[in-house]
Formats: sequence, structure tokens, C-alpha cells
Amino acid sequence: MAAPQNPAQVRHVLLHLITPLLMCVGMGLAYMSAFMTPHPHHVKVAVIGEGPQTAAVAHAVQTKAGDALTVSTLPTVDAAVARLHSRDLAGAFVPDPARPQLYIAEGDSDSSATVASKVFTTVAAVEGRPLTVTDVAPTTADDPTNAGAFFLMVAVSIGSYSAVAAIGAGAATWSLKRKTGLAFGVATVVSAVGAVLAGPVFHLAHHSLLGVWGLSWLYAASILLVGVGLHTFLKRWTTLVMMVLFVMLNFTSSGGLFQPELQNGFFGGLHGFWNGAGLVEGVRSLLYFGGDGVARHAWTLVAWVGVGALTVGAAALAERRNRVPAVETPVEAEEEMEELVAV
Repeated sequence: MAAPQNPAQVRHVLLHLITPLLMCVGMGLAYMSAFMTPHPHHVKVAVIGEGPQTAAVAHAVQTKAGDALTVSTLPTVDAAVARLHSRDLAGAFVPDPARPQLYIAEGDSDSSATVASKVFTTVAAVEGRPLTVTDVAPTTADDPTNAGAFFLMVAVSIGSYSAVAAIGAGAATWSLKRKTGLAFGVATVVSAVGAVLAGPVFHLAHHSLLGVWGLSWLYAASILLVGVGLHTFLKRWTTLVMMVLFVMLNFTSSGGLFQPELQNGFFGGLHGFWNGAGLVEGVRSLLYFGGDGVARHAWTLVAWVGVGALTVGAAALAERRNRVPAVETPVEAEEEMEELVAV
């Protein structure tokens, strides 16, 4: 017969169950609120042409769509293509009664392009003509849904935040300086794995592989530095906080599955400055838009590396002032390893 558990052992087990239960609640809330009911909000589209007819079509589409679309007019196809290449439009429509055309940029977002296609297919049907769709920034055959950058981010994210728990447990007696050096080394390895998967393995990156690796390195380094710094203060609770920051809020706001115009304001707002969006949109800029806009996304990632450096700096300052213990106890290190296994 098994020996009865004393209250202290029961409390210990229940304490360890808090993290997975909070992860369950957090993941459910984040994913379901971000992805369950995508709905367009001010998706930018344009009607190409000049004169009263063009204005009338634009007005009719805007009236019917309401807040779902923001409809403008552009004088020429070239002007529309330029806006599509700058990723400032989801679609541009030519209201030609004989041959209605729609210009999209699939490389920006499959979901946004689908919204534009549905809207203007209906408009063209009024004239009884099929809609001709021209993709000015097509994805490759190996990335037909334009989700490859998102899955690259998922792989690099998991390698990075899991490594934070491993460093916390396996290098518990190391100095913060050595842990930080190890974090940079891990970022190099994880981003290299991501580049290999994106390039020779799955052929997402047919070109600009070095750029994809560079963006992935900045992304991985930002997660690892934030994690190493936070671990000084949070110890075994670091895993939960990292999940919140770099999974629950990160995956949902990255734009990998839905652009911010198809999400609620919270996740759409995070898209403008969160590091996952920086990686996903930066990779898309490199692969499908000739690098147009990649600098802005790279600077977003650099800023996050800066946040990580500040976090490590705060941890070093706290350790020097003995506000927090520099190393974990053996029991804390064991619990950290248990959290890593749970991840």
C-alpha cells in the first residue's frame, strides 16, 4: 500500500501544477481571441482610374463595406503597383466593364489578398464578367499560403525560449556574464538551424538566405537576453513569463496567419512593435518585395535586443547590490529543469 502523502508534498505538487494550468488558460485566451473570428477592419484597397465612374465605384464599395475597408482611388496601375509593393494596399481594382482586373500582392498576406479578391469578385459579377487577378508579388511554390515566415518564427522561438530554461537550470552556478555569452552562442546556433530549415531543407528562402539568418539571429538574441536577464529575478517562473511574452502575445500578433487589419485592436496594435512581427514581416520584405521595408523591421529587432541588454544590465546591477541571489539553490535548479521538461 502506498504511503499517504503529507500536506507539504501535496502543496509542492500543486505548486508545480500552477504553471501548466496558467499556460492552458493563457494559450486558450490568446489564440482563441486572436484567431477565432478574423474580421476585416479598415483593410486598404483602391479603385484605379479617374473621373466620375471611378469615384462612383469607390463610393459604392466603401458604402457597402463600411468600416471593413478603407477605399481610395489611384490614377494609374503603376501607382497602384507601387503602393502594393510598399505593402500599403491589400488590392487595387480596375473597373473595366469589358475586363475587370484586380491587382494583389500575395507576398504581403494571403488572408488580406483573399479579402480583396472576395470583395472585387462580387463587384465584377455585377457586370457579369469574370475577374482577372494579377499578383504583383507572388509567393513561391514552396510557400503557397505565405505562412513559411510564421513557421520559421515558431521554430526559432521555441529553440530560444526553451534554451532560456536550459541555461537557467544547467548553468545555475555560472556568472551572469558567462550566461550572457552562452546566450549569444545559442542565438547563433538556433538562428543557423532556422536558416537551414528555411533554405536548403524547405526552400522557403530561394534567395537572401544570409539576410534571413541575420534577422533570425537578432530575433533569437532578443528572446535569450530578455530571458537570461529575467531569470535572475523570476527563477522558475521565468518559463511562464517567457511563454506569455514570446508565445501568447508574440505568435498571435506576428501577422503570420492574419494581418493586423483582420484582428482586434489589441493584437493589431502589438503587431506594430513586437519582435515576432519584426521577424515575419522582415523575412517577407526580403523574399517577396526586394528588401523594401526590411530596414524598419530590422530596427524593431535591434530595439528588442536593446531591451534584452537592458534587462541583463538590470540583473547585473541587482546582483552586485545583493538584491537577488546570484545563483540558484540546488532545489531551485531542479525545479527549473522540471519546468523545462514541461515545456
